[in-house]
Amino acid sequence: MVDVYPKADPQLERTAAMLAEARSVDEVVEILRLTARRIAGSDGAAIVLRDGPSCFYAAEDSIEPLWRGSRFPLDDCVSGWAMLHGETVVIPDIAADPRVPRPAYANKAICSLVMVPIGAPEPVAALGAYWCAMVLFDPTTLARLETLARQAGEAFSRVRKGTPADAAMTDRVTAVP
Repeated sequence: MVDVYPKADPQLERTAAMLAEARSVDEVVEILRLTARRIAGSDGAAIVLRDGPSCFYAAEDSIEPLWRGSRFPLDDCVSGWAMLHGETVVIPDIAADPRVPRPAYANKAICSLVMVPIGAPEPVAALGAYWCAMVLFDPTTLARLETLARQAGEAFSRVRKGTPADAAMTDRVTAVP
């Protein structure tokens, strides 16, 4: 039997330490922006915050601009689907999956993606990783992304309980209807 969860992953360990020190939603988002793409080995990564009935693409690190600063209804995008269902979405071919909104991807060099919900039991965000080629995802890549999402969920939960200013901002950005 193959153990898909790495025993010691230096990148994930460093990121976990950084997330443990984060004091605000903005810091958690920035740490994810700086680390997610490298941890996933992807061509792009996006951090999407739940904002009531919408998804807010708060940050990204990619080879081309994606959707940073954009809002989409939860029901109309893959990140929203991941948050609403609390499940990781694995899409090797975006052209073959009905959850992918075609117009949003029309001018993007994206063929494959993984979207992982962040936060439990109610996801407050999602972490997306994107590839320009069609990818058959190995269990280790998925495990790394899900581990990073768990770490981020713990950080979001902790900063939400932090100072009143942080809590007010987190409540606004991650409101669950």
